[in-house]
Amino acid sequence: MREVNAAGGVVRRDLVRGTQVLLIHRPRYDDWSLPKGKADGHESPAETAHREVLEETGYHCIVGPEISVVRYVDRRGRPKVVRYFAMRAEQGAFVVNDEVDEVSWCTPAVAARRLSYPRDHDVVRAALAVTW
Repeated sequence: MREVNAAGGVVRRDLVRGTQVLLIHRPRYDDWSLPKGKADGHESPAETAHREVLEETGYHCIVGPEISVVRYVDRRGRPKVVRYFAMRAEQGAFVVNDEVDEVSWCTPAVAARRLSYPRDHDVVRAALAVTW
């Protein structure tokens, strides 16, 4: 079975009261996760991450370093590899779309409780540990 290649981002913003990360809610799965999606054509993982974050969240982001590679079997039984990048939101605003009905800026502690998949917890920790 062919491996699914995807990329996404841990979008953060640093406020006076602390750092927040952006989570998405996908009604199709009724889950809270990090924005990500499949590669389109021959784009690089960083290009995929940038496009998918913009499409799902409405935020234009600066793409930082790659912070994590996650491997798992998707809901269709296919092996999937997701490359995650640290990102900073520069501008934009969320608008409900086909894939995402809600976003939430969360402190790292709230994100840890809200994320639906344990594998995402390690990705957020890795993103917060990197300085760039």
